[in-house]
Amino acid sequence: MAEDRKFGDNGGPPLEPAHEWGNGPVGTYFDWKAAHKRAWDVPAEIAIMRVRRAQALGPTYEEYTLEIMERGRHLSAGDADRIAAIKRKRPLRY
Repeated sequence: MAEDRKFGDNGGPPLEPAHEWGNGPVGTYFDWKAAHKRAWDVPAEIAIMRVRRAQALGPTYEEYTLEIMERGRHLSAGDADRIAAIKRKRPLRY
């Protein structure tokens, strides 16, 4: 068995799942994938409105849209603390 391992392999599970849907049920994967597509597939007018509001407030379009999906409400200028928290979660760029 040890002779089948590559240099640096500690014998643990693979880092990448064997299938695109991971090791869980395949149906759940496709249900979530369809729900994700529906959530982001909005009419152009709504997307443009979100882009404009996001630009005015500071978060990215994705951050603004995720806030709507997660909290069920649109951000406004009065949400300065929440917007600052969203910006702090951004990955550092070097």
